[in-house]
Amino acid sequence: MSLGENLLGAAGAVTEPMTLLLLVTGVLIGIIMGSLPGMTATMTVAVLVSFTFGMDPIPGMMLLLGIYGGALYAGSIPAILIRTPGTPSAAATVFDGFPLAKQGKAGQAISVATVASFVGGAVSVLLLTFVSPQIAAFALEFASPEYFALAVFGLSIIASVSGDSLIKGLISGLLGMFLATVGLDPVMASPRFTFGYEVLTSGIQFIAVMIGLFGIAEGLYRYQSSLSDNEVSQDISDVMPDKGTLAKILPLSMVSSVAGTIVGAIPGAGGDIASFVTYNESKRWLDDGTFGEGDVRGVAAAESGNNSSTGGALIPTLTLGIPGDSVTAILIGALMVHGIRPGPDLFQEEPELVYSVFVGFFLVYIVILIVGLLGARYWARIIDFPPKYLWPVIFILSLVGAYALRGNPLDVWTAIGAGVLGYIMRVEDYPLAPMVLGLILGPIAEVNLRRSLKLSGGELSIFIDSPLTMVILGLSLISLAYPIVQRFRERRAAGEGGNQSGPP
Repeated sequence: MSLGENLLGAAGAVTEPMTLLLLVTGVLIGIIMGSLPGMTATMTVAVLVSFTFGMDPIPGMMLLLGIYGGALYAGSIPAILIRTPGTPSAAATVFDGFPLAKQGKAGQAISVATVASFVGGAVSVLLLTFVSPQIAAFALEFASPEYFALAVFGLSIIASVSGDSLIKGLISGLLGMFLATVGLDPVMASPRFTFGYEVLTSGIQFIAVMIGLFGIAEGLYRYQSSLSDNEVSQDISDVMPDKGTLAKILPLSMVSSVAGTIVGAIPGAGGDIASFVTYNESKRWLDDGTFGEGDVRGVAAAESGNNSSTGGALIPTLTLGIPGDSVTAILIGALMVHGIRPGPDLFQEEPELVYSVFVGFFLVYIVILIVGLLGARYWARIIDFPPKYLWPVIFILSLVGAYALRGNPLDVWTAIGAGVLGYIMRVEDYPLAPMVLGLILGPIAEVNLRRSLKLSGGELSIFIDSPLTMVILGLSLISLAYPIVQRFRERRAAGEGGNQSGPP
């Protein structure tokens, strides 16, 4: 059968009333859970996957795909409203989404995030449908040296998100990398920095740190600066993006979606890396001093990169049987319960299922677009709730979300400790973004560096033997040097301007 015939047949299967109802239900569940700090897409899918075991494969997959897409999109809602990412991959959305909310433009920020999420998801599904074998073959080229180079490239972004002080940014990034080393050594399995406490051998949960670093810290900062001074009336008279806004964000979202899909297709990369990469590159090439201050392009870049990673993650999952991220690992398990093993033979053995995934995931993002735009005006009202009542509720939800990660009280204390640390860093003007990058990418860099050196017998030549590794490391040097050179030029220009305007 041709591609068109397969897609038409899949469209008929997906639009069966019960299957379509499950898809929409999955999106709604995903949006609800993803908007709660700590309730990640992985956790929600893992909890509900057992409900699909008694279903046929296609309806079951539609429910799970709806949850997957809905939760990743909804992570942007608390990121924009209360500076607390609902999911780890929404962390980059905080940088411009929350400043927009502080300006009374929460409705606009949510609607931009919705449109960008739709573009990201839709583009990734189209790429998944038409070029998945080629992208999967490229992703398969990644071994330990390439993964190390990719992590280094991500860490080089610290220079761009450090604000006015590169030194403070580096300190923040190193602190995040240090926190990520607590627990068992990933290679030798020996305890590190546990100080004799067995409970620390499981490590410090990244999501718990995020909840505290952004949610609790922001609440403490608000209380310090007087809650009444932070009340901002939100403009929700028209949350639909106008032509000017669409002209700003659509081309950027398209480019970021392609980049996010490619990053998502690399097993283990995920939406958090994809969103930071697309945000940083957009900031590098388009920033006119407004990124980080409430620029809709920053929200669009982060959210299109984040959501496009979903289709990218499905590429190695379906074609190679290798999970692209933690959610797709669960999806593989769900299929295997039905006796279906993802891999190269899946397209021949289960074409209806494969093409139903393509069509269904596209419909997921159409539902997200509709529900997101209809709900933007109501979600924006959350921030108008009296702060003296709102922030205690956020504190409680943050701690409940932290505890729900593993049912471990350590995660609650981690969130509280990260909240106090985040508050101190805000007061002292230390950027939080580098710390997030260090937490995410530090372990990836360490593990793959040590594996690479083990494979090469300690020879560093393994990092120059691969042209792909060399290209990525070269891009890392450019990424690190560009903002430093740019700042030097700005200071030099400012100095020359001062000299010219001074007395003769």
